[in-house]
Amino acid sequence: MSNVHNAWTRAVCGRMKSDYQYSASIVYNNFVWCNPTENQRKKIEATAQGILDARALYPDSSLADLYDERTMPPELRKAHQANDRAVMNAYGFDVKTMTEASCVAELMKLYQK
Repeated sequence: MSNVHNAWTRAVCGRMKSDYQYSASIVYNNFVWCNPTENQRKKIEATAQGILDARALYPDSSLADLYDERTMPPELRKAHQANDRAVMNAYGFDVKTMTEASCVAELMKLYQK
């Protein structure tokens, strides 16, 4: 999941206590997908593969281990950051200036269309 999808999830997802309740009908089916160019699509695919490749470097680690903020392997963090940039570029979002709130606002505008 990219930071764009994570922002959408945090904005529209239900919660049970502090846990997100991800729903196909509320979160996934209502997510506004971008329409990437062929080059953008290839970049997203390559960066997504980079995430899988980084995870494969740690076959004995659980997802909980890999995604612990304090111990996340640098290769995995960099792979996710590259994927985030590729997805944001496909949406036409400014990687350097966009906040999560402005990302959600833009996604809501696209959703309304």
